[in-house]
Amino acid sequence: MTGRLSGVGVGPGDPELITLKAARLIGAAQVIAYHQGVGKQSNARRIAAGLFPDDVIEEALVYPVTTQSTEHPGGYAGAMADFYAEAAERLRAHLRAGRDVVVLAEGDPMLYGSFMYLHDRLAGEFDTQVVAGVPAFAAATATTALPLVRQTDVLTVLPGTLPEPELARRLADTDGAVIMKLGRTFTKVRSALEQAGRVEGSWYVERASMTAERVLPVADVDPATVPYFSIVLVPGDTRPGVARYDLPATRVTEPYPGAEVVVVGLGPGPDRWLSPEASQVLAEAGHVVGYGPYVQRVAQRPGLVRHASGNTVELERARQALELALAGERVAVVSGGDAGVFGMASAVFEAAEDPRYAGVAIRVVPGISAVQAVAARAGAPIGADFAVMSLSDRLKPWEVVVKRLRAVAEADLVLALYNPRSRSRTEQVAQARAVLLEHKSPRTVVVVGRDIGRAGESLTVTSLGELDPGSIDMKCLLIIGASATRVTAAGRVWSPRFVP
Repeated sequence: MTGRLSGVGVGPGDPELITLKAARLIGAAQVIAYHQGVGKQSNARRIAAGLFPDDVIEEALVYPVTTQSTEHPGGYAGAMADFYAEAAERLRAHLRAGRDVVVLAEGDPMLYGSFMYLHDRLAGEFDTQVVAGVPAFAAATATTALPLVRQTDVLTVLPGTLPEPELARRLADTDGAVIMKLGRTFTKVRSALEQAGRVEGSWYVERASMTAERVLPVADVDPATVPYFSIVLVPGDTRPGVARYDLPATRVTEPYPGAEVVVVGLGPGPDRWLSPEASQVLAEAGHVVGYGPYVQRVAQRPGLVRHASGNTVELERARQALELALAGERVAVVSGGDAGVFGMASAVFEAAEDPRYAGVAIRVVPGISAVQAVAARAGAPIGADFAVMSLSDRLKPWEVVVKRLRAVAEADLVLALYNPRSRSRTEQVAQARAVLLEHKSPRTVVVVGRDIGRAGESLTVTSLGELDPGSIDMKCLLIIGASATRVTAAGRVWSPRFVP
């Protein structure tokens, strides 16, 4: 009969925060293991020591290194992998001998805890259980009595070891946040908070629930005094604009003089394709509103608040931007490609039909459209008369799409097709191809551009008869040539400007 392995959370420091279940298991354990640094005492052991049985066997698992510096040939990761393998082998011997083993974990065992790595190595061999513990950030929020997140707020838990730009981005994009693993990372963390505009209202908690507990505003902390056992709390209420713009819309009765929303086309991807005017607008904006992937293309900087949302809430985004402008904020709404081509410009104008927004000006800054980018890569396929359509039937019936496809084909126009396919729309390309073949030759030139301007871009020149609908995905744009569209010997596609 083998023993049972238990990963037991003992909370953040105060022994009174140990759960009843954890106390029972510790009190009945035959073997208790805990992690500690070289020349240091285990904090987990200190918390739970009063519950140890008199005859318990103790296993101190001493980290070989607690920083990234090591002479191990495999570096820090190699040194730690060897350590966990050796620690697991020590516990394995006890378990095989039939002894129950309790591994103590500060806070919760599965939240940035060392027990996880023992669990990885032993859970497949032995009966294993995990006992939840009070995490340090829960003790910190109790100490400060801070409402960390409310209602539908999103809470993000971040390690301070992340690169500074990534920390700033995530802090700007979330409501509430907890930053752990401080110590020597604190200077970087505070800089990231400043870039995200989240320093004011954020709190530093050191040794939460312990006798040496210390609480300070983040702005007042001396980085030289910050230990590893510290946390930064960023309440959702500190997100710039939250307290003002989450109130009912009736709050603002008069628009801010000069209120304006600027809708910006970011182009298909490369920064070099972003216009100087667009760059200037983004540099001056206090708020950027848009679909998540497009918002992420705008670099985080001090004073900028980024409002990212999903792909099907255009009107909600537009109203949010208009509300911000009403309150006197400088707002940019971003779109991929050109904002006026199946982009956010139309959605902003639609939302602005509400008389409430009559005093808000709307300015549109053009961007390189996807059809322009694909056409340029191919040559000059839209050098003649052309039409642009979206195959999405989310905002119009498919019957209307078919009617327009037939009209374009009968008029012998070059046709650019946006949104040819999505996860839920898998048959439209094949159906559109069948409609076009009613009026166009199977030899009609077709250009398929995928992720043009981005890493991994591809351009395929084929024909309408040979087009494989299964090869088209949501990242593609199609250009269907007219009867006069030609392909050069070098594979370049162009459409004559003249009609015989």
